[in-house]
Amino acid sequence: MSKLKNKQGSAGIFIGLIIVVAIAAALVTALLTNIFERKSEAKNRYVRVVEVTEDTTDPAEWGKNWPKQYDGYKRTALATKTTFGGHGGSEALPEQKINRPELHWLKRMFLGYAFSIDYRDRRGHAYMLSDQEETKRHNVKQSGSCIHCHASIMPVYRKLGDGDAMAGMKKTNKMSYQELNKMAHDMGHGHPVSCVDCHDPDSMAIRVTRPGFIEGIQKLANSDAPVPAIPSIEIWRQGSRSEPYDPNEDSTRNEMRSFVCGQCHVEYYCSSDFPLTFPWSNGLKMEDLEKEWDETKLSNGERFYDYKHKETGAPILKTQHPEFELWSQGVHARSGVSCSDCHMPYMRDGASKVSDHWVRSPLLNVNRACQTCHRKSEQEILDLVDNIQQTNYKLLLRGGEALNDLMDAIMEAKKAGATAEQLNGALEMQRKAQWRLDYIAAENSMGFHAPQEAARILAEAADYARQGQVEALKLLNK
Repeated sequence: MSKLKNKQGSAGIFIGLIIVVAIAAALVTALLTNIFERKSEAKNRYVRVVEVTEDTTDPAEWGKNWPKQYDGYKRTALATKTTFGGHGGSEALPEQKINRPELHWLKRMFLGYAFSIDYRDRRGHAYMLSDQEETKRHNVKQSGSCIHCHASIMPVYRKLGDGDAMAGMKKTNKMSYQELNKMAHDMGHGHPVSCVDCHDPDSMAIRVTRPGFIEGIQKLANSDAPVPAIPSIEIWRQGSRSEPYDPNEDSTRNEMRSFVCGQCHVEYYCSSDFPLTFPWSNGLKMEDLEKEWDETKLSNGERFYDYKHKETGAPILKTQHPEFELWSQGVHARSGVSCSDCHMPYMRDGASKVSDHWVRSPLLNVNRACQTCHRKSEQEILDLVDNIQQTNYKLLLRGGEALNDLMDAIMEAKKAGATAEQLNGALEMQRKAQWRLDYIAAENSMGFHAPQEAARILAEAADYARQGQVEALKLLNK
């Protein structure tokens, strides 16, 4: 009996081992199959369902091939809001900045310019064309140059330039906005900036397409300005320079992840007097841009200005939105952190790693946008950013009050009989103060892209405004 029991026990153990081995083999096989599938998925990240070309400007068509990225792109239509930016409402257009009590000086500083008519909070990329089409700034004639950064306009440029997009772009400043916008819609390209503007349709490689940026970055490369955030320019400068710097050939992929944003998030001139221009001949610092504008002549021979202030008569420089320029002066840029790292951070989707195409503030995506580098809690990061932005906002408000006092002093002096020649010094201070104040007010990070640089610029804005106020008040005592 004992021998029989021993045999039965051995058989049971043997059968148990077979079962365990079978289960283990099945698990290993499943694991290997999963790994193989994920490797195949990583190698074949997409399947071309439709062909897209340089003229495919509808993002929905690209979305058939790249649905993950398109899903993110569509989310830019969602309402997002942070303390100092974004849009949280559901009305047809965002709120007016110029109607806020604490920014009462904002509308006044733009008198004589269309921004005193309509200046609103920003919304997501999905609205970049429709919001521009609906703005009341069209109550004043706007140049076709303005569409450069709001529509998927490259096919229209190529048609206008007989195949040469740069030549086509240089014609649009003489066209009205409505004329060029209608042309884009009639050709089937009435879409906001789309996939084709940043991706090669054959390889999907990221690239720059905007003529304004290409011309601007070439001017920057040809200067001797330091560009620590763009090391490929320094490498190009050490070469023969027989060919112009080509961002699509000479830059690194990491630089390109900022260049695609720098095509539009920059300071530029876009009106009728001359073609759209990025003022980068002297460098990317605020003073470098100001120097180029000061040295530029309008067609009538006058020193460049965007508009003359309706009250004071000062020749004013209107800053656009110099995110790329301010970012280039900050620690993130100099540490090799690109715009996309923060605003389009990588995300996992199965075995694939893709950039999140829901372009938005990193403050709404702290885990992937910030904590991959910063080993701090989410709340600590948010508090740090808030401290930086609140500090710059307070400096902005103080600078705005100083500018308002300067304009009051100039108007008092004019009322007392001061001549334009006597007021020249005060008006020059208004130009300098307003350029600096607007540089940070128009830049969409409330100084975060380069906190110390932003604070310096705002301090100078207040200083120039007070100097101008003193100059104007002196005339009252003569």
